Amino acid sequence: MNMAAVKLQKNVVSQTGKHTASVIFLHGSGDTGPGLLSWVCDVLGQNLAFENIRVIYPTAPSRPYTPMRGALSHVWFDRHKISQDCPEHLESIDSMCDNLSAIVQDEIRAGIPKHRMVIGGFSMGGAMALHLVSRYHQDVAGIFALSSFLNKDSVVYQAVENATQRPLPELLQCHGTADELVFHSWGKETNSLLKKAGLNTSFHSFPDLNHQLCRQELELLRSWILKKLSL
Repeated sequence: MNMAAVKLQKNVVSQTGKHTASVIFLHGSGDTGPGLLSWVCDVLGQNLAFENIRVIYPTAPSRPYTPMRGALSHVWFDRHKISQDCPEHLESIDSMCDNLSAIVQDEIRAGIPKHRMVIGGFSMGGAMALHLVSRYHQDVAGIFALSSFLNKDSVVYQAVENATQRPLPELLQCHGTADELVFHSWGKETNSLLKKAGLNTSFHSFPDLNHQLCRQELELLRSWILKKLSL
């Protein structure tokens, strides 16, 4: 399936003042932009909203997803299985990088330079953000990955190692220690390999948190975004 020409739907939480920066927040597998927006609001008790920063929640198109035996799901890319040890499905990853780059270009046309953007996501959305930034948009202000992992042979590691853009954007990574879908150890190993490849990273563990978001994590993310994209 060629998904390169898909225009992604997106939900937006607008800034309350002058728009000077943007965050692109990518949902996990099987979710949607409005689903993630609502979940973040439920956990925080309010929208993730800022005076100067627009927060964009795109929705992945529905496509056959191999871990669900080919059933249709809103996923950024296909996987052979949910494992560190299998090869990446690069055809679907690369076409989605094209689709998401169109959202980056929309923000540039709105007057927001890439160094005033942060891109990240939850679970599969975090992995997608790592591909998008490390391979195509190395000049954004930062990346975040919540409950995410990369395959052991991910092309992201080589992209970071070979990057001509220095310094690369900083990565904020968060992971629950009780995650039974994307194991905490997978996230930790991903962080270590990215750091070894040359990425400036931080890794925050959340005790007893399963494959979920928590308020403390989102408050940390909010503070980090403000540090990266302050007025």
